[in-house]
Amino acid sequence: MKKLLAFLTFGMILLLAACSSDGSSTQEQEGTGEDVTSAGKAEKQEVTFWHSMGGAGQEALNKIVENFNSSQDGIQVNAEYQGTYDESLTKFNAVAGSDSAPTVIQTFEIGTKAMINSGQIVPIQELIDADGYDMSGLEENITNYYSLDGTFYSMPFNSSTPVMYYNKDAFKAAGLDPEAPPATYEEVEAASKAIVESNPEMKGFALQAYGWLWEQLLANQGALLLNNDNGRTATPTEIGWTEEEGKSILNWVKNMVDAGTFANYGTNGDNMMAGFLAGDVSMFLQSSASSRDVIDKAPFEVGIAYLPYPEAKERQGVVIGGASLWMIDGKSEEEQKAAWEFMKYVQKPEVQAEWHTGTGYFAINPAAYDEQVVKDAYAEKPQLQVTVDQLQDTKASYATQGALMDMLPEGRKIMETALESIYNGGDVDEAHRAAVDQFNAAIKQANAARGE
Repeated sequence: MKKLLAFLTFGMILLLAACSSDGSSTQEQEGTGEDVTSAGKAEKQEVTFWHSMGGAGQEALNKIVENFNSSQDGIQVNAEYQGTYDESLTKFNAVAGSDSAPTVIQTFEIGTKAMINSGQIVPIQELIDADGYDMSGLEENITNYYSLDGTFYSMPFNSSTPVMYYNKDAFKAAGLDPEAPPATYEEVEAASKAIVESNPEMKGFALQAYGWLWEQLLANQGALLLNNDNGRTATPTEIGWTEEEGKSILNWVKNMVDAGTFANYGTNGDNMMAGFLAGDVSMFLQSSASSRDVIDKAPFEVGIAYLPYPEAKERQGVVIGGASLWMIDGKSEEEQKAAWEFMKYVQKPEVQAEWHTGTGYFAINPAAYDEQVVKDAYAEKPQLQVTVDQLQDTKASYATQGALMDMLPEGRKIMETALESIYNGGDVDEAHRAAVDQFNAAIKQANAARGE
């Protein structure tokens, strides 16, 4: 009997050893602290990534995420579309501080101050310092926006600026040089008249009533949106532009409205683009991120030009737009480290090259422009390079560095109302005065809400 018991005991030991060696039980691997699955492999650290990319942008982003996930076996990034930037922020505010919050969220540039003030983020400067990561190789005119007092709070990702799209075929028909697009407000007005004279069925110019474009037109003439150096040296207390600078934009549009050369699409950018593609208008301003889409869809040759400016001023350049990636607080150190690896991955030249050529967004890492895929794209569509040239020709200043304040989304709505007023025959003096009063009131209210 004793021999039988000893044999059975030995058999049980062998069975348990076999189960342990073939990984059929889950245990903590000694000395590593890693969880081991039934397959004997470490579980992947999951990262939840909320984004607002739709259409071609979403397709390109999904490809980046898939390539990252397959490039290593320790991290799984789950990309989840959350609607527009505003919709995504609303959802985030509802779950911030809870387990339902994402690890990383993509937020538009004017949400920068709101994210900093939220107390729900980890400045990526902490990870930069801990990792010894060098940000100096990234595009300076992009990182300038996202650096505040020497600190990076988020990682630049999808960046764009506005450009002027124009119909080269319509220019030829009007006797205009398609290789010499108008550079100033006055030249745009003159070209618009020539377009309408040659083709009464086509308008000359369209400007979406969009606060972001208003900000860009200010910056291009060296004007500030907010005082205190666009909110970068102290909290703003009022607007930063002068009456001359603000009215120059409204008068420019008013002149074309009165001349019958302006196409009014209001705040609807999709209708404006559709009108351009249908041959209803010959020029319009819009994000450079749309460049690949516009070029591919147009039944005519598309030209891309720099943003116009008043002839009495010198061109200063553009402010970076788009969005960046934010690390959310309250996550484990392992989860944040995994998210940081993804943030670094998206900055690689080969990744940024595919992103730039697939969408029209800039390459955050300028080394991407040396990649063959970019060279091939420029050879096929040289217009794409114009968007990059405009960014790199921008003069660094507080005006082109962009404004920072948590009320900027509201400020954009105010300026859109002012623009629409002019589109519908309103008075420039009245529209400008109302906009300034409302903008200053919004600044005052935002400061009061923060106890300032």
